[in-house]
Amino acid sequence: MISRRTKNGWSAPAFFNLSGGSFGAQIGATKTDYVLLVMNEAGVDGLLKDKFELGGEVGVAAGPVGREAAASTNLRLAAGILSYSRSKGAFIGAALKGAVISPDNDLNEAVYDMKAGEVLTNGSMTLTQMPAGVRIFPRTLARYSPRMHD
Repeated sequence: MISRRTKNGWSAPAFFNLSGGSFGAQIGATKTDYVLLVMNEAGVDGLLKDKFELGGEVGVAAGPVGREAAASTNLRLAAGILSYSRSKGAFIGAALKGAVISPDNDLNEAVYDMKAGEVLTNGSMTLTQMPAGVRIFPRTLARYSPRMHD
């Protein structure tokens, strides 16, 4: 799920699919949780395209927790998307790896009768107008990410 910060808090969460695979010398298994922070309009526009591709890596995870942070940026340090991941398991390897993030518009239309882009840009939808099953997501975001005032 992806939610966008608006002037009134957080948007209703839009549903996206994350899929991918890897090829290379690897052994082990991991479970990974990802947090992606979309920092600007170009990042949002990239996500709303048909497919948004993430890159490859060399990785090691051992024991209960491994962590990784990454950012792609330009000379002005205007990163479109920052990522953080937390892994559990045992894994070592070098792999050519790819992942694709794409809107799950079938699910978005079933829940909201809108596509992902409309959900994220509809800043006027209040918590009470959101389906009951998704309200916890923007509430949790608001609780743990208060807006900093100038």
